[in-house]
Amino acid sequence: MNGFGALLRLRARRDALQVTIWTLAMVLLAYGSSVGVTENFGTLQERTSLLSLAIANPVILLFRGLPSGTDEGAFIVFLVLPFLAMLAALMAAFLAVRHTRAEEESGRAELVAATPAGRWVPFAATLVHGVLACVVVGAGGALGLLASGLEVTGSLVTGAAIALTGVVFLAIGLLAAQLFYSARAANSVTVSVLIGTFLVGGVGNALGTPDDTLTRMTSSGLAWVSPFVWAENSRPFADDDPWPLLLAAAIAASLVLGALALQASRDVGAGVLAARPARAEASPLLSGPVGLVARLSAGALVAWAIGAAVVGALSTSLAAVVQDVASDNPAVEAILQRLAAEGSMDQGLIVTLFVMVGVLAACFGVQTVQRARQEETHGTAESALGTPVGRVRWLSAFLVVAVVGIIVIAGAAVAGAATALAVTGGEESLVTDALLVGTGQAVAAMVFTALTAIVFALAPRLTIPLGWALVLVAGCLALFGSIFGIDDDIVALSPFAAIPVPGTDGVDQNGLVWLVVAAIVGAAASLTFMRRRELAAGG
Repeated sequence: MNGFGALLRLRARRDALQVTIWTLAMVLLAYGSSVGVTENFGTLQERTSLLSLAIANPVILLFRGLPSGTDEGAFIVFLVLPFLAMLAALMAAFLAVRHTRAEEESGRAELVAATPAGRWVPFAATLVHGVLACVVVGAGGALGLLASGLEVTGSLVTGAAIALTGVVFLAIGLLAAQLFYSARAANSVTVSVLIGTFLVGGVGNALGTPDDTLTRMTSSGLAWVSPFVWAENSRPFADDDPWPLLLAAAIAASLVLGALALQASRDVGAGVLAARPARAEASPLLSGPVGLVARLSAGALVAWAIGAAVVGALSTSLAAVVQDVASDNPAVEAILQRLAAEGSMDQGLIVTLFVMVGVLAACFGVQTVQRARQEETHGTAESALGTPVGRVRWLSAFLVVAVVGIIVIAGAAVAGAATALAVTGGEESLVTDALLVGTGQAVAAMVFTALTAIVFALAPRLTIPLGWALVLVAGCLALFGSIFGIDDDIVALSPFAAIPVPGTDGVDQNGLVWLVVAAIVGAAASLTFMRRRELAAGG
């Protein structure tokens, strides 16, 4: 016996709670989205109006999906499928790295390789386990749509699209685990690919061709490099086309074969891309805890900052795309004229896209604080605390690096927006708007950093799941709350939606003061709580 069944059961048992949570979240989001959209866009006229608006305004296509008609099911999928597919992708990517590269880092993979299982059986068990997890999550999405009363075929195609998007990123995670020497690097690269392909898919859809009715869009060639667009082009409840999903399956299989080939050529514990050789002597930067945390977080910061710069550039350059679309379609031009009468479309693009900047900055802040938990469980925190560095100063280092990184990420987005304006010759006043909104989103990201630090101090085992959950829920409220008909007072509970907003009549400060207070009080509370607990290596 090679132990395949035992390893598969072990993975299923380790991930049982996480997969269950992901699946329940998928069911609830799919069902809630369907019910909310039905209640708020129940008539053909309402759906037609929003689809026309989406085709006229590319920012909506960035965060929604590919319009496929006014049928109720197709309209719901247009609004929620990319987000549901992203959830499955995140789950699958983290699962792949957790059971491959992370196992090698901990030394467990070497012990398993010394048994009859060898090196290949654990990989196969991870692959099968990951595919089954994606199928379960996809089935959850289909079940949520079916429970809301939508037809069977479209629901099943939606579930398959969700599942296969997850499988593609499972394969990307497996490949990244072969390339890089640490789980941290593999996860960072995989998430960067996820965010990059999501944005490229949205831009590719925005550059696509609308039909004469302004209710259906054909993706441009650029969009087809994105797994999210493969899912969207299956067009559930409209065409129910399986061919884009077969493309996703074929690409995933190719990536898995590539990962297998790389595994055959490297040693256990090593990455195909070798770690940079360390200096013979430590730099002065590593003489204190802040420098050490900064060194550990540098790679992630660069990745998040690049993503933010791209989003910032899009926020001030997409207006030109809108005008190009309008010049080719008089109906779109008429819609844009109505939009301009209600306010500045350029300012609206900045406010909407900078929500993603806030999410990216919050992810870095949360990830940095979570690194403190990882240092604790890996036992490396003990070495730092064995020096004159105390627990409060140690956690303070993570908070300082998180705050500085958030400012850098928001600054990169503003710089990207300013650069795009300089290239396109846009209004210089929009730089001020981008700076205002970017500052607000940076403060919002600091709130999540402080909350995660509080969780780390009070309930360390919940640091990673609860930290990501807070960002996820708040991001959903800010991006999808109005679409799903959620009350504005509830949407305003999301820090991402409580930032200052520029308008034609001035600046609406919203909840900026409260965000600043929450960030400061939260950080202080986390340091106070940290005085009262002991760090437990392996805890």
